[in-house]
Amino acid sequence: MARTVGMEALEQKIEKAQERVIRTKAAYDEAVNDLQKLLDKKTALEEQEIIKAVTNSKKSYAEIIRYLTEAETED
Repeated sequence: MARTVGMEALEQKIEKAQERVIRTKAAYDEAVNDLQKLLDKKTALEEQEIIKAVTNSKKSYAEIIRYLTEAETED
């Protein structure tokens, strides 16, 4: 009989651990989703800032493109 009680207790522990994994995964997935939304917002703000800087710049389109492509080739 001790073996049955041990098995039942073990099965209960396994079930609780599985439930904890499910809850933890759900919380992880939500956190990843929140992080992605924040990163997307940051990227959008950075893009707006770049567009504003280009618009307010006295440099020509060709000068800006040349600068950006030269910077890429140096990396």
